[in-house]
Amino acid sequence: MFKFSICSLFFLASLSVLAQNEDKHIAIKYIPEIPQIDGILDEGVWEKAESATKFQQYFPSDTILAQKDTDIRMFYDGTHLYIGIRLETSGSNYVTPSLKRDFRAGGNDNISLLFDTFNDGTNAFLFGINPFGVIREALISNGGGSDGGFNTSWDVKWKGEARSFDNYYTAELAIPLTSFKFKEGETKWRFNSYRFDTQNNETSTWAKIPQNQSIYSLAFMGEMTFEKPLGKYRTPIAIIPYVNTLAQKDFETNTSKTNLKFGGDAKVAIGNGMNLDITLNPDFSNVEVDNVFTNLTRFEVSLPEKRQFFVDNSDLFSSFGGSQDANPFFSRRIGIARDKDNNSIENKIIGGFRLSGKLSNDWRLGFLNLQTAEDLENEIPSNNNSMFALQRKLFSRSNIGLFFINRQAFKSYDFVAPEDRYNRVLGVDYNLASADNTWNGKFYMHKSFQHDSDSKDISTGAYMSYNSRKFNVFSDWVYIGDDFRSDLGFIRRTNIFKFVTGFERVFWPTASKINSHSFEVFPIFTLNPELDFKTTDYTVRASWGAEFVNQTEFNFSVDTNYTYLVNEFDPSRSAEAVALPANSEYTYSTAAMNFSSDSRKAFSYSLEQSYGAFFNGTRASSAAEMTLRLQPKAAISLLVSYDKITLPAPYSSADFWLVSPSFEFTFSKSIFWSTLVQYSNQRNNLGFNSRVQWRFAPLSDLFIVYNDNYIVNDFKPRNRSINLKFTYWLNI
Repeated sequence: MFKFSICSLFFLASLSVLAQNEDKHIAIKYIPEIPQIDGILDEGVWEKAESATKFQQYFPSDTILAQKDTDIRMFYDGTHLYIGIRLETSGSNYVTPSLKRDFRAGGNDNISLLFDTFNDGTNAFLFGINPFGVIREALISNGGGSDGGFNTSWDVKWKGEARSFDNYYTAELAIPLTSFKFKEGETKWRFNSYRFDTQNNETSTWAKIPQNQSIYSLAFMGEMTFEKPLGKYRTPIAIIPYVNTLAQKDFETNTSKTNLKFGGDAKVAIGNGMNLDITLNPDFSNVEVDNVFTNLTRFEVSLPEKRQFFVDNSDLFSSFGGSQDANPFFSRRIGIARDKDNNSIENKIIGGFRLSGKLSNDWRLGFLNLQTAEDLENEIPSNNNSMFALQRKLFSRSNIGLFFINRQAFKSYDFVAPEDRYNRVLGVDYNLASADNTWNGKFYMHKSFQHDSDSKDISTGAYMSYNSRKFNVFSDWVYIGDDFRSDLGFIRRTNIFKFVTGFERVFWPTASKINSHSFEVFPIFTLNPELDFKTTDYTVRASWGAEFVNQTEFNFSVDTNYTYLVNEFDPSRSAEAVALPANSEYTYSTAAMNFSSDSRKAFSYSLEQSYGAFFNGTRASSAAEMTLRLQPKAAISLLVSYDKITLPAPYSSADFWLVSPSFEFTFSKSIFWSTLVQYSNQRNNLGFNSRVQWRFAPLSDLFIVYNDNYIVNDFKPRNRSINLKFTYWLNI
């Protein structure tokens, strides 16, 4: 049976080599002329460039040409790729969330261009622009099959402008070839473009993409061929120093301090495909704060990485294992540590480097090494954190990867137990992706090494999915041994055998207000190997969801849950609460519904409501998120969430409130002000984060960041800080 499964796997992979997208092609001429990047296509050079037109509708249908076509023209002069775009519209009533760079595309007018420079269907560079001339860039990884493969935190220098006219707008882009990574002598890239047109309620793509696939999927692309082979380019070394002045006060300890910090990053290109990122005394005070959430589970919740140093080629390090339960490398662990009271606090990063990118069309390499500082007062050792990753392309879009992770105390400390002095993880992953993205899979085996570990230090899993227009089926299996550890990873719990299976039937009605709707059955079972594989958790979910032609969405689901508590658990998290006892079991059911309105409207909202049993009591949850857009200058949003847990005596009941208004004002394309307020009585905290950003030069900023936190129960200040940070991007 095992041999048959392996043969079937490689048979599917070999079939993927034969699959092809429809033939769409654009020739990129070599023209040694430099147009003025003002958004107006009035230079004669644009008439010489070849045109990419006849966009295919993606939404609300994927079987016809777009109602309003798009014309893309491209040429290069040896140093830059120049792009001129004309987009037909039904008027000038465009939608934009703000004038800030790196906008999200959904629900507003814009166009994005994707370049798969190594022709591997796995990674790509994205550049986008809207009618107001606001630009964005992103890195696409993992084939573009999910939101996890789309990262807008990546930044690079390039130019783009746009102009609006009657019933159309135009854009001009100038992208340095050094902004891309590619093989020297290359003559062909894979290319696609997608566009959102709010006035015609239409989304369209140049190369046809089925609606059941992601709009930025790299499985569906055309080709662009260069008139002359691309040469070897000397990418400028980017030096990004910063100066940060900080004043802060901790009201709980009644201590204040001010300091002046210096540091910076450097970006060095090695050949046409590799990056060397170096950081010294990094400072992340300007990074957007995390969104607060109410956690009613027994487990830790992962949060996205927003620090620029970890972004480029991040999939090389972070895509191993399973993201939900068994991710061996989670970069947010670096710079955070547990103090002597087991509280999570910031742990200073002294410095380090990261080498990542393409060795060739088939090989990718990643190596990371960072040193964190010791904190003797809080009994935190200085640690060296490193990871090596090597990936080999197989077939058309599949790959096999090997990694090694090492976290080791820099020296011996009396307060560090022998089992905590080091932790190492070695693993191998095989990732399957068919050419048309119908089949996807992952198979991995990881082993950890630490003091006095035994044979139960293995993490292994298998995942396979089939995605067609009418049917979506997947199965996911995970085993994590009781002694498996990855100190730089995200492992919610060990000692589990978990299997998940999902089946979805999708319907595409014609001549209906519903664009698509589906029924899904989604069972999840978790067993405990140490308890003779006793079932400790299961959830069986049945749901129906619909996406309407007017872009509103509705979903209804019913869950049946079972929980066997291996350890005691207090859902209320109250100081004086009586916890639900260990070795107790509960069966309970919940019904939930949610609705999202049309995000193209100036006022949009989403609503969620659920009610049902919860362990031996009940839980009622409500949430609403509202956004008011005063375009193009301002966006105001409000999130309100309420959870009421009612448990019988002697267990504690609780009411959890989360209220989070946010304000974002973009005075121009270079001056931004954003404020986020977050109130959570579960965390006993009211927090304010206000940030003014002046982008006085490309990717060079002056930040003023104000943070203020209050204890909710007594409403007294907890800590307060203000930062003035200057950062400058210098190419040499």
